[in-house]
Amino acid sequence: MHLLTQAIICAVRPHGEHGAIARALTPADGIQAGYVRGGRSRRLRPILLPGNLVQAEYRARTDDQLAQLSVELAASRAPLLGEALPAAAIEWTTALAATALPEGQPYPRLYDALHGLLAAIEASPNARGWAPSLVRYELFVLAELGFGLDLSECAATGASEDLAFVSPKSGRAVSAGAAGEYRDRLFPLPPLLLGPGPADWPDILAGLRITGHFLARDVLIERQADILAARERLLDRLKRAGA
Repeated sequence: MHLLTQAIICAVRPHGEHGAIARALTPADGIQAGYVRGGRSRRLRPILLPGNLVQAEYRARTDDQLAQLSVELAASRAPLLGEALPAAAIEWTTALAATALPEGQPYPRLYDALHGLLAAIEASPNARGWAPSLVRYELFVLAELGFGLDLSECAATGASEDLAFVSPKSGRAVSAGAAGEYRDRLFPLPPLLLGPGPADWPDILAGLRITGHFLARDVLIERQADILAARERLLDRLKRAGA
């Protein structure tokens, strides 16, 4: 196995006395794990940061062997990690990719989505500029993993007009007229989830409530406590930012 590719560092953990195992998202080969010799050294620690874009080279003698990984920095997002809100966003979005995506399966559109979201976080002076992209990224993760929401028509009537709610059970849209006495059990459907365009803070938080529900229920089943703690830190900071 020999793979030379750009990659987004998504997770790093110590291995042995000096090394590290990094999990990175690649454009054509999905999540790839590799052992970085000296990964905890002063030279490599600033490179092996979640969110960084690297030039990665993986080498392994067999497909079932953990690859040796060498990295060169292509773009650093280290300065953002000193700011509480961007740091929380990078921590959560990269951890989601590292945890939710099966290793070795290609998700080129998800790579592009994460790359674009990280670029938006880097470019925007405040969270209002990238928070809608965060919601859409989570929605896209659900869709790519086979748990996409069906917001094209009402689950009860089949109509595409007046969509106002999302069922927490089916993930399908429900119109205002069809919700009836069940409306208190449904998620309000923010316009943000229906297409591109500006979004205010209530819509952003409503969207995150919906995507968070389905991520916890369908995707992060075995590691909810670990991974969702990072999301809760991000949500807390987003709520304070929008207050």
